[in-house]
Amino acid sequence: MNPAINRIGSVTESLSLPRLVATTREIAAADALPFADPASPLAWTRKGDGLVAAGPDLLHIDVAEEGRIGAIADLWRAISQATDVDDEVRIPGTGLVGFGALAFDDTSAAPSTLIVPTTVLGRRGDRAWITRIRIADRPDELPAAVRIPLGPSWSATLGPGAMDPEAHDAAVRDALAAIESGEIGKVVIARDLAGTVPAQADLRRLVSSLASEYPDTWTYAVDGLIGASPETLVTVHGGEVSARVLAGTRPRGANVSEDDSVPFELSTSDKDRAEHAFAVDSVLDALRPHTSELTAAGDPFTLELPNLWHLATDVRGTLNDGASALDMVRAMHPTAAVAGTPTDRALDVIRRIEPFDRGRYAGPVGWIDGDGDGEWAIALRGAQFAPVADGAATRAVTAHAGGGIVRGSVPEAELLETRVKFRPIVDALA
Repeated sequence: MNPAINRIGSVTESLSLPRLVATTREIAAADALPFADPASPLAWTRKGDGLVAAGPDLLHIDVAEEGRIGAIADLWRAISQATDVDDEVRIPGTGLVGFGALAFDDTSAAPSTLIVPTTVLGRRGDRAWITRIRIADRPDELPAAVRIPLGPSWSATLGPGAMDPEAHDAAVRDALAAIESGEIGKVVIARDLAGTVPAQADLRRLVSSLASEYPDTWTYAVDGLIGASPETLVTVHGGEVSARVLAGTRPRGANVSEDDSVPFELSTSDKDRAEHAFAVDSVLDALRPHTSELTAAGDPFTLELPNLWHLATDVRGTLNDGASALDMVRAMHPTAAVAGTPTDRALDVIRRIEPFDRGRYAGPVGWIDGDGDGEWAIALRGAQFAPVADGAATRAVTAHAGGGIVRGSVPEAELLETRVKFRPIVDALA
């Protein structure tokens, strides 16, 4: 099969979309991950449910200029309208499905990417299905889904990237100066780790490890971006929209007694509650124009994860304008939880202080179906794997972790927070 690959460098560039056919049938539940590509798995899982792609990409769309999320949302609407769907299951994630990994910043050199695979294996509760997607006039070119044995175990070599601990200390102090001057109220400053993995590393092992160790998070793998995010950016199902806001963090205690005190300390911390309030307000402001009903708990709850505690607030609403999941991603990203507030000024500070392009770190990652339903998380606790160069023995990998800086933040504590946030991906890579 010669799959149709469309790469778009400009949102103004014309695109001739092929007519597609998506067929979904119910199947017996089974482990879908062995059907994914070892070098570039395409997966979205949580608590055993999710979607895994098999076979080559049918459409691979890159957009790399300002307004890219809106361009992808419009493109997806056009792709959906150009697809004939035969779906016997009819639940979110069946029929036509696209996977996306979007850049954090419109000025990023990294593209925002949408992928339509030829085959998707899905599971939700006690139901499982397979979706085959093909170009309408090429009925004989659809490849079979093939189970690929897992490759050998491997590990990564990681070290400081462009921002080492000393540079991070200076960056936090610069951020505090911007806050004290009144330029911003909050800004999220990240640092990076860089390294390599063997060129032939089976990245499905990383996906499996993260899914096993962090079952309550969204384990994602899209276009070389792999991680386990605890933070839902937005979910759209049947006209309902929801989001989980995480901001305010503490590491787990060293023992049971110490750990028992952490939630109280976190929930009564003025600094962490202020950081969390900025994040919740930014989500509510983004959702209000699209909803007729919108609710959020008055007080955040403490969310327990294997390596840390978060302050968390769930937000729910009813859409009143027919917005798709990608439309809502466009409306909500970036939130104060990963950028700061006011958003535009926080982005300017991030560009000024951070010595790297974040790429897709802290950008939206997830999936959307032909009805506009979808699940999108913020790409946290993960790493980006570069393509393998011809003849190379290794493959580059970069990971990021950050923390929200508000008045009262302490550089040493912020560095510790990034170390705790690096743990899921660093441990899995090791």
